[in-house]
Amino acid sequence: MGAVGGGVALAAAKRNEAPADDITVLEVSADNVMNSDALTLVEDANTLMSCTGTYKLPYGSLVWSNSDDLAVCLIPTEQANPLTQVAILSLASGTLTTVLEKAQGHGEGFDIFDVRASSSGVIWVEADIMDNLWRVYTASLVGGSEAPSLEHIVCVAEGDTVDWETPSIAAVDTWAFWQVMPTAEGNARSEDSLLWRAAFGQDDTQVVYTSHGRMSTPVYAQTDAVVIAPRAEAAGVYYQLTCLDAESGETRDSLVLPLNMKPLEAAYGPTGFSFSFDAWYTYGDGISGIGTYVPANPVLDSNYENQLWFCFDRTPTAAPAWCGSYFMVKSTTAVCGVNLDSGEYFAFDVESGSDTYGDYLATSGTHTNVVTFANVDDTPLEGDPIHSCNVRVWTPLA
Repeated sequence: MGAVGGGVALAAAKRNEAPADDITVLEVSADNVMNSDALTLVEDANTLMSCTGTYKLPYGSLVWSNSDDLAVCLIPTEQANPLTQVAILSLASGTLTTVLEKAQGHGEGFDIFDVRASSSGVIWVEADIMDNLWRVYTASLVGGSEAPSLEHIVCVAEGDTVDWETPSIAAVDTWAFWQVMPTAEGNARSEDSLLWRAAFGQDDTQVVYTSHGRMSTPVYAQTDAVVIAPRAEAAGVYYQLTCLDAESGETRDSLVLPLNMKPLEAAYGPTGFSFSFDAWYTYGDGISGIGTYVPANPVLDSNYENQLWFCFDRTPTAAPAWCGSYFMVKSTTAVCGVNLDSGEYFAFDVESGSDTYGDYLATSGTHTNVVTFANVDDTPLEGDPIHSCNVRVWTPLA
């Protein structure tokens, strides 16, 4: 089975085709990069951010939020048939509402594998691991964060995991996005990688962007845009960070990284692109090390070279987010906030008994709050055992 999407291609799917010697590659000197050591640690994160919500979910839950009002959760079940369900969590009240009790293909052996949501809709991936199949579904979300339900459930794509990787997904405003790539060793390995989209609950699918080669990062959801890292049209392997307007599909901004530099994550915020490396490079000057990079000040006219850059020099495990004046990043076990204007940073406390990854950053994009979660299995010396997924909502105090 091939990767099926249907629909028509947008004009934005046509790439800017440029010879290798015409592309501009990011060059940043080591003197123009500051790292975490240059910042002052604020010991008590509660002096900068207030915890405005603490909610308990079943242990093993996963949480994602690209909204000021709600988060979408992949909840494990007690009976393991189905394995998972989809629920919407109100960030204001903590109301947790199951909106999808089982996969649409449950009777065929499918389970819900991944999910994202905006205030307008939900996109999810179902997988049949026995037959190596996947399907992408979307639905409209109605009723708001307090009484949500799904309408107009549509299957928009399907494929097999032998030739096509299980897609990464994003939900932005009224649009669902999914990124389809050929597997590195499958029969389709020479095929293009495609970013698709559809309006929630609609079966009219469109190709938003085509990469002649495998993309480097999962699709990232900003508040009104998505970020991808396709191959640039050049001799050699260059990855081009690309920010696409969610409504029009047009390219807002782009940035080409040096030859063979493969980002783990790519995002976009108030100062421009952010990207991360989980490996060291012997070239690249200021952007050659492990960590998450972001311009310290807003970039104008895509002039990324003549900028002061900040590197949160920890091994990246999640894409960043932005909240008020804070650049939010995931450290080894804690979620940290960095204020580049004040030169300060803080780390949220990690609950005792948390899984090895500690506290995890659930938020993507730019929002007025930030959501973290930790799966905690702890038996304190006093009190009852804790076996739950603890979600916290944080709001800047100023």
